[in-house]
Amino acid sequence: MTSNLPLKANENIIFSLRALYNSYGYSHYKMSKFEEYDLYSKNKDFLVSDSVITFTDTNGKLMALKPDVTLSIVKNTKDTDKAIEKLYYNENVYRVSKSTHTFKEIMQAGLECIGDVDDYCIFEVLSLALKSLFTISENSVLDISNLAVLKQVVDYIGIPDSERADVIRCIGEKNLHELSQKCKELGIPEEKFNILKGIVSLHGTPKKVFPKAEELLKGTGCDEIIENFKKIATALPNQQAVNVDFSVVDNVHYYNGIVFKGFIQGVPNSVLSGGQYDKLLKKMKLKKSAIGFAVYLDMLELLNTNNNDYDVDTVLVYDSETTFSEIEAQTEILRMKGSVLALCQLPKNIRCRKIVTVKKGEVISIENNA
Repeated sequence: MTSNLPLKANENIIFSLRALYNSYGYSHYKMSKFEEYDLYSKNKDFLVSDSVITFTDTNGKLMALKPDVTLSIVKNTKDTDKAIEKLYYNENVYRVSKSTHTFKEIMQAGLECIGDVDDYCIFEVLSLALKSLFTISENSVLDISNLAVLKQVVDYIGIPDSERADVIRCIGEKNLHELSQKCKELGIPEEKFNILKGIVSLHGTPKKVFPKAEELLKGTGCDEIIENFKKIATALPNQQAVNVDFSVVDNVHYYNGIVFKGFIQGVPNSVLSGGQYDKLLKKMKLKKSAIGFAVYLDMLELLNTNNNDYDVDTVLVYDSETTFSEIEAQTEILRMKGSVLALCQLPKNIRCRKIVTVKKGEVISIENNA
């Protein structure tokens, strides 16, 4: 899939995402800039980065500039009779940026669905993750996996608990050589290893992957899990932008069930990630289920750089004999294809896709820079 649409500025993306989440009935969640450091120190594995900026408050408590929003939402969630909470946020978080490898104030957007999470809730969150990616760029892909499938396969082939972390790491890295060596050392029969190898090697659209997965997993006890996963995945919009990939794993101490990552062409790392995190709620003594995701807007800086980082799509240069209404009429036409900056003369070093020159109300030249 390709698109000639310019990448929107981050602020416009935030407005678009807020409108999207609002339209699905999600409520806006607002939080403080900082939390007690203890919240993050106990859940470092859940964070994108374990580097946290701390300071001592006037009462002597060690505080932290928030590196994450989900933990704060969960902390402030109570076990009540309310069946489900659907929340979205756009907050600045403070952590080491993947793009610059330095501490940055990063705008992050996302949503959480907490409570009696059913299959439709899971479908809706995945669908909104996909729509969020397409709000940013049409050159997007959502990779989805199911940790419950992997857990069942690992149980079936007989991987000991003490070795599971290493096995999951190999799966996440798609390191089939090390995975094979590990299974040989553990005495796993080749026919059982081939099931794990086969499922980890699958990658493609739901239509392509599920028939192969169902065949591979016969007799492993995965029938109900894979059928339910298939029901959700095949109902998602933009099926060509959905990849089922069982090597997508996240922290198994917190996540369970469906996990996913979103990618945009031109950015080497994921710009969106999420999943079901019932284990986190259990750790925080909450009898609820949850699924959510975050969009990492700092990663879009890489996309801007790779797309020549245009300041504006079109610069319209007008003369003194062009009336206000004529300038406005020309910009209205050009805005249908992107952003327009109208000026009486062309600035030095402006980065734009197109320069349109107007004299006496008429377009006399169009210069393409893209």
